[in-house]
Amino acid sequence: MNYAALRTELHRLHLELPKNGLVTWTSGNISARLPDSGTGESGLLIKPSGVSFEDLTPEGMVLTDLEARVLDSDLSPSSDTATHAYIYRHLPDVGGIVHTHSPYATAWAANARDIPCILTAQADEFGGPVPCGGFALIGGEEIGAEVVRVLTNHRSPAIILKSHGVFTIGPTPAKALKAAVMVEDVARTVFLAYQLAAATGGSVATLDPADIDRLYDRYTNVYGQRAAGPA
Repeated sequence: MNYAALRTELHRLHLELPKNGLVTWTSGNISARLPDSGTGESGLLIKPSGVSFEDLTPEGMVLTDLEARVLDSDLSPSSDTATHAYIYRHLPDVGGIVHTHSPYATAWAANARDIPCILTAQADEFGGPVPCGGFALIGGEEIGAEVVRVLTNHRSPAIILKSHGVFTIGPTPAKALKAAVMVEDVARTVFLAYQLAAATGGSVATLDPADIDRLYDRYTNVYGQRAAGPA
């Protein structure tokens, strides 16, 4: 995907955030790794700070280097840019990052609790519980360091951060967005399951780790369309 097309795609993906109920007002952002920024070094594109989603444009996406220094815009980048840049520097397979404060997932984060794996869909997408990282202040690299610490060698493409919200990663921005949509869906269903159990005197069982492994393997290696092999 060329530079202009990536700007257009990133703009389109940002519009999915309010559509899926993952953000309010100007909160939340998506970034894309840009391997060739035209400056001789890699960079990233990210939402400008404090701009409403309806006012976003492809041209308004801000290009920075991987030290979060602005390269091509009069607009200020998201206040989370240093976080995104840190993740890209330390997780080279990541091509897209999404940050939201989606309500159900953030409610788990406010309680500093992993989202327990009680659903096959969660085993499929996240390979187990969605981990909750520690608290870190906004604006510097501390959040990025916590994301990298928790998600390095972890199957989950999502993390919730204590008292903050959600970060998801993927090989592309679109796949990171899918993880953000899915983590909110899972967080809501798991919350409702525990709420129902509390109201009825029941209990909620987590999936057996061996079953989680089988489900994750099937979803990763079998589910969906595959390239056709030799006839």
